[in-house]
Amino acid sequence: MGENGRVHRPYSEILKTPGSLAFSAAGVLARLPISMVGIGIVLMVSAIYDSYGLAGRISAVYVIANAVCGPQLARYVDRYGQARIMRPAIAVAVVGIAALVLVASAQAHPVWLYATAIVAGVPAGSFGSLVRARWSYVLHDPRQLHTAYSLESALDEAVFVIGPVLATVLATSVAPSAGLIVPMVALIVGGYLFLSLHRTEPPAYQAVLAASQTVPAAPGVPGAQTDSLGTAAQPAPRRTRARSVLRSPGMLVLAIVFVAMGGIFGATDVSTVAFAQEQGSKASAGFVLASFALGSMISGLGYGARHWLTPLWKRFAIGMVALAFGVSLFFLVNSIPMLALVMFVTGFAIAPTLINGNGLVQYFVPPERLTEGLTWVGTTLGIGVSFGSSIAGMLIDRQGSRGGFAVVAFCGGFAVLATLASLRALRAGNPAVVVVGP
Repeated sequence: MGENGRVHRPYSEILKTPGSLAFSAAGVLARLPISMVGIGIVLMVSAIYDSYGLAGRISAVYVIANAVCGPQLARYVDRYGQARIMRPAIAVAVVGIAALVLVASAQAHPVWLYATAIVAGVPAGSFGSLVRARWSYVLHDPRQLHTAYSLESALDEAVFVIGPVLATVLATSVAPSAGLIVPMVALIVGGYLFLSLHRTEPPAYQAVLAASQTVPAAPGVPGAQTDSLGTAAQPAPRRTRARSVLRSPGMLVLAIVFVAMGGIFGATDVSTVAFAQEQGSKASAGFVLASFALGSMISGLGYGARHWLTPLWKRFAIGMVALAFGVSLFFLVNSIPMLALVMFVTGFAIAPTLINGNGLVQYFVPPERLTEGLTWVGTTLGIGVSFGSSIAGMLIDRQGSRGGFAVVAFCGGFAVLATLASLRALRAGNPAVVVVGP
C-alpha cells in the first residue's frame, strides 16, 4: 500500500466505529465559532469604534468569560451529561452573540460591549472537549485514541483555516458585524445536532464521583458504581467536594504552558489584522491566518497517522520549542506573502503540540473527570488568547503591528522556559511506550 494509503488507513478505521463519523462531523460545525468569534469581534469593533485596543479588550473579555466558566460547565457535563447541560447553554450563548452584534451596530457605549461579550462567553463551553470525551468513551485502544485525538486536532485546524477567512470576507465585504452571524448559525445547527446523538454520549458520572468518595454500596444498592455496560446508578446520599484537577502538578504545568501558547495565538490574530491593514489589504488577514492553520492541519494529519516511540512528554516539549522558534521569525517579514509563508511553516508545530498536550491530560486526571481536564486545556489556551489579543491591541495602537508581534515572541519564549523548567512534572504523566507503526 502506498504512503497515501498508510496515512488514511488509521483514520478510516476509527471512523468505522458506530456513530463516530456523525458526532465528529457535527462537532466540526459546532466548533466553527472558536475560529470566528474572536477575530469577528476584532474586525467588527475596530471598524465601528476605530480602536484595536478596544477590539482586543472586548475579544479578551469574551474569551475570559468562557475560560472562567468553562471548567465549571465541564464539571457539570461530566456529572449530569452533555445534552442536559449544553442545550440551555447554547441558547444563552447565541443570545449573547446576537446582543453583542446589536449593541455594536448601534455604536452603544463600550460598557454594553463588555456586558454582552460576557453573556456570550460564559455558556459557550468547549465542543472540542465534548468530542474528545466521546472518542474516549467509544474507543479503548490507546493507539486508536491517539489517532482520534490527532484527527480532532486536525479538524480544529481545518476550522481555523475556514473560519478566519470567512469572518474576514464577511466583515470587510458585507458588514462589520457579518462575521459573527455565521458562527451563531453554526453553533445552533452543529451544537444541537451533536447533542441529539445520544448513542455515543458518555454516561453521566454523578454516581461514579459519589461512589469514589464514599464507602461503595453493595450491588444493586444506591451509591454503587456503574455496571459493565456503563449504566449510571443512583447517586450516593453523601458526597464531598471534588478537588480541582489543577492540584495535579502535570495539569498545572499544562495550564501554564497553554496560557502562553494561547497568548501566541491571540496576539497573532490582532497583529495580523493590523499588519494587513498597514500593507493596504486588511481583507487578506483572514487568508494569512488560514495559512497558519493550514500548516497545522497538514502536520496534524501526518502526525496522527503514526504511533511514536519517543515519550509523549518529550514530544510535547520539542513541539513547544519548534513553535516558539517559528513565531520569533514574524519580526523578519515585510510583506503579506512573506508573513503567510512564515506562518504556514510555523503552523506545522501547532497541531502535534496540541495533540500531545491533550494526550497528556488523560494521565493526569481520573477517567470520570476527563471532560473537565480537557476543558482546562482549552480554557487556559483561551485565557492566553485573551491576554495576548488585549495586550497586543494596546501595543498596536502605540507602535503598529510590530508591537503586537513582540507580544507573540514574548509568549513563545515564556512557553519554552515554562516547559523546560517543568519536564519532571510532565514526565510523571508519560504512558507506556507505544510500538512504532504506520
